[in-house]
Parts: sequence; C-alpha cells; structure tokens
Amino acid sequence: MKKLLLLYFAAFIGLLAGCGTERSVESTASDKPQETNLVQLTPAQRKNAKVEIGKPEQKIISTVLQVNGVMEAPPQNVISVSVPLGGYLKQTTLLPGMHLKKGQLMAELEDQAYIQLQQDYLTAKARLWYLEQEFNRQRDLNQSKASSDKVFQQTKADYESQQVLLKALGEKLRMVGVNPGRLTESTLTRTMRLYSPIDGYVTKVNVNTGKYVVPTDVLFELVDPRDLHLMLTVFEKDLDKLEIGQQVVAYRANQPEKKYKAKIIYIGKDVTGDRAIEVHCHLEKEDPSLVPGMFMNADIEVQSKQAYTLPDEAIVRYGNKQYVFAVRDSSIYEMVEAKTGNSENGYTALLPSATLHPESQTYVTNGAYALLMKLKNKEEE
Repeated sequence: MKKLLLLYFAAFIGLLAGCGTERSVESTASDKPQETNLVQLTPAQRKNAKVEIGKPEQKIISTVLQVNGVMEAPPQNVISVSVPLGGYLKQTTLLPGMHLKKGQLMAELEDQAYIQLQQDYLTAKARLWYLEQEFNRQRDLNQSKASSDKVFQQTKADYESQQVLLKALGEKLRMVGVNPGRLTESTLTRTMRLYSPIDGYVTKVNVNTGKYVVPTDVLFELVDPRDLHLMLTVFEKDLDKLEIGQQVVAYRANQPEKKYKAKIIYIGKDVTGDRAIEVHCHLEKEDPSLVPGMFMNADIEVQSKQAYTLPDEAIVRYGNKQYVFAVRDSSIYEMVEAKTGNSENGYTALLPSATLHPESQTYVTNGAYALLMKLKNKEEE
C-alpha cells in the first residue's frame, strides 16, 4: 500500500514539472519580438529626421503619354548649295557645325566658262548699242519712205532679239554671282563666288579644294535652326488620344531637368510598318543647343483629372513595391503599401486600396526615407 502511494506521488510531481516546463516555453515564445511595420520615434529623433506630416491634397494630375522622337528641320529650312556652272573649287573654309550669316562667302570656284560668259555678255551689250542706233536710223528713214518696210522690220527684229539675248546673259551672270550692271572689260574675273543664302549652320561639306564640280553636285548643306520641329513617333493604338494643339513637354535623355514646351501642329496620316505614326510639334521657344537629328524624349498630356496626392518624397520604394508611412499617433508610424498613379510638379497621385485611405488618413510628407531606414535596421537586429 505504501509503495502504491509513493508511485502516485511521484507521478503527480512529474505532471507538475511538465506543466511548469510547458508554461516556461509558452512564456518564452510570447516574449519573442514579432515582426511589424511600425516604427516609433522620440521627439528628438523626429526632429533630426525632419519628419513632417499632413493629409493628401487634391490636385489636378495629368495622364501622360511618353514617346520618343527627333529634332528635324522642315524642308524649307534645309538648303542644298550647288553651282549653276561647273568649275574647280579654289578654296573654302567651311566645316560641319560652322555658323554662317546670310551673304557670307562660302567658297570660290574657277573655270574658263565663267570668263566666256562675261565675254558673251559684254559682246552682246556692245552689239545691242549698235543695233539700237541702226534701229533708230531705219525708223527715221522708214517714216520718210527713204527705206523699205522690210529693211526696217528686219532691223527691229535684230534689235529686239539682241535685247532678249542680253537679258538672258545678264540673268546667267546673276546666277554665278556677278552683277551685270557693274561688269566692264576691266572687271572680268575667272572666279565665281558662292555666298550663304541664309543665316544658319553648315551640316554637310561634300567637296574639297581642287575638285571639279558640276551643277548636279551638292557642295554644301545648310540648315536654318529658327524653326526646328520635334517629330515624335506615336504608336497606332494611342492615335485616338492625340489632337492638334495638345501640349507636349520634351527633354533630352542626358538633361531630363531641362524642359522644352511644344504643341502638336500636325498628325501624320500614314502608318509605318511598325504601326507607328509621325506627329510633328512646334517648340514654343527656340534653343540654339537643339540641332537636327538630336534624339528627344517627350511627355504628351492626354487627360487631366483630380486625385489625392502626396509629395514625391513621401513615397519610398522597397523591393519592387512603393510605400508610405501612415501616422498612428504623435510618435508611431506604420509603413503601408501604396498604389500610385501619375506624377506631376512634384506630387504623385494615390490610388485607394484596402490599406490606403487618402481621403481621411494622415501621412508622413517629409522624412519617409529616414523612417524606412530605421524600420529596416530594427528588423535586422
């Protein structure tokens, strides 16, 4: 009987010990810190992190279509310079990229044909003087019936034909840069000079000194940069979003902070093989730093609507998601996932979700990155 009581007592003690151990394990497990998205700051830490809070503001945010394009000059602003008469290039100092003023000397050419043209003009001019005198004499004789009508008519035809010849030779001289009104036997020249027809830039130089050129050769190409257009490539699926007069903001990939405002002036009607359409835009202000062929990015404003927004610095990225910090009380902030819309002028639209209530919740508007760093550092401890 005593042995049986001792066995019961030993079993009871073992049961109590087991319960104590289980409670100890449960207590240890409950004391282990749980992962959380909450971060707490003291007043001093909040001041050092420059944390600011506020409610989302309602702003008009534009829906933007992002496209690519190039700067180009309209055909009337691109000049191909050729020669009306063939000749040997005597000299030129032009290089691609050089700026020229209208009337500035571009090149000099030499050829016997230039001398021959001037000779023909002066000879025709001298003969015209003779025919004019003969015409006047035959007219007077014909009026007094001292000369036949046939002789007078022949003289008149020769005189008028010579006038036409002299006029044509004069126009040819003007084409080669010679003023026929100033041409005399003492001003004959074997050189033809080419002058810039516009204020602009040299884009191509296709000749070198000593080369013989003909009228079909393009010696130089010039461009007038005062009316450069932005030619954008827009895919067919986005065509219904565009219209004449729409605002465009263009920028270079290496200078995204420098914006160029423009407007759509023409929407192409021809779809290319890759299902794209050319859209031409006119810049509001000229910029000499832009040249034809320069690659550009552009944002086209296609729709505007009101939305709740936060400053861009209130939204942080961690992993592949975006987050904001909701204010739980004066010192506790909760990191919640944010669904965002478009951004404009330093503000980003917030989209309502199960965890985001922009119409009523207060959020951290400045110092969000400092909160993210503190939260992640705490998780790693």
